[in-house]
Amino acid sequence: MTKAIFLDKDGTLIPDIPYNVNPELITLETNAIEGLKQLAAQGYLLAVISNQSGVARGLFEGGKLADVETKLQSLLNNEGLDLAAFYYCPHHPEGDQGGFNIDCDCRKPKPGMLLKAATDLNVDLSSSWMIGDILNDVEAGNRAGCKTVLINNGNETEWLEGDFRKPTYICENINQAAQRILAAN
Repeated sequence: MTKAIFLDKDGTLIPDIPYNVNPELITLETNAIEGLKQLAAQGYLLAVISNQSGVARGLFEGGKLADVETKLQSLLNNEGLDLAAFYYCPHHPEGDQGGFNIDCDCRKPKPGMLLKAATDLNVDLSSSWMIGDILNDVEAGNRAGCKTVLINNGNETEWLEGDFRKPTYICENINQAAQRILAAN
């Protein structure tokens, strides 16, 4: 089995532009590349785990996310990194698109995407980390059995407490998260 760094996309790996599927607007967050390189050098796979309710809300078609994945892979490849997988949840119970307006098991804070990634990639969840910018990311990671990092960049606005919503670490960016993760091993 291997270990992974599961990354929320919007507001964590890339700047948050709501419902963006335009590859030309996608850039990597500053203060992320060196940390990702250090984690990859220690054998961590990198995988994106992202809620994409824009599909359920009719704001874009799910097929547009293939271009987003391609752009992310290209940006990471340009830095000598590889994206092992890209998982997204197109659902939202309040969506207006039939078939996508459901309460599913994959939408964070539920752990479905992480559990699928663990099966697909042969990942040991107890040796893996979920990094995200809101407590729903933390909860999904904790429910899946990962350790977790909250990137405290102002995107978490609700701060709702709960049994699975306490991160292992709170950091300012991915580079800082990588230092904490590597120091913990």
